[in-house]
Amino acid sequence: MIRSMTGFGRGNIDQDGRSFTVEIKSVNHRYCDLNMKMPKSLLSLEDRIRKVIQEKVTRGKVDVFITQNNYEKQGAKVVLDEKLADSYVECLNEIKERYDIKENISLALISKFPDVVNLKQEEEDVENLWEILSLPLRDAVNLLVDMREREGLKLEKNILLKCDYIKSLLDKIEEKSPLVVEEYKEKLNERLKELLGEGQVDENRIAVEVALFADKSAIDEEIVRLNSHLVQLKETFNLNEAVGRKLDFIIQEMNREINTIGSKANNLEVTNNVLNIKNEIEKIREQIQNIE
Repeated sequence: MIRSMTGFGRGNIDQDGRSFTVEIKSVNHRYCDLNMKMPKSLLSLEDRIRKVIQEKVTRGKVDVFITQNNYEKQGAKVVLDEKLADSYVECLNEIKERYDIKENISLALISKFPDVVNLKQEEEDVENLWEILSLPLRDAVNLLVDMREREGLKLEKNILLKCDYIKSLLDKIEEKSPLVVEEYKEKLNERLKELLGEGQVDENRIAVEVALFADKSAIDEEIVRLNSHLVQLKETFNLNEAVGRKLDFIIQEMNREINTIGSKANNLEVTNNVLNIKNEIEKIREQIQNIE
């Protein structure tokens, strides 16, 4: 199954006074570049989160956003920093004595000082957190993969249509190729007759020139290889693995062969078909950049 590297998935859950929302989006990238933004309380689960995503995603720039809300302050309690409070009171009493201040030190004043009174959240059970978080995470990943597969199917259909068009143009080139040598021979004969007038044309010399031209302009091997690459490209779509890099290599080889054919072309019709094939190959190359 061909997959695009572009997709989005979202999952959420409300359970045991907690709410988790997981959003994952991906775009094309040469490797698997995974970036996560989540609360500090979930950092201990980062490796597990990465593993779940990388089981389904092998390439692409993947951004993961996890938000958490606790509707109930589970295990929370107020903690007094006694040493810090003692230090504040001692300092305030010293100020009172030094400057002869009559005002009493109030509870409201002490409690306003930073870090004297803190709300401490007891550490939650990691396994319990993971049991809850893993559900929306897997939902988000599955939706991401579904979207990437749908986009991949569209890419596959479009690329296969382009391959069929390239094949039709290549068949025209192959059909025209033998005639190019005959046309060259005829033009050479006509040119020599124009130059020599009624003089005798050296048929042996013409045969040598035509043979040299035929050898120089022969594109049979390139056509065979390009046809082979087209077949290989189509077969690659049936592989049950990430094929983006393999497709990229095949399209490079296709481009190499058509460039060689173009450099040997000595016929306007062949040249036009070569240009059309190169244009289609470039379109396929751009599409392949977004295949996993």
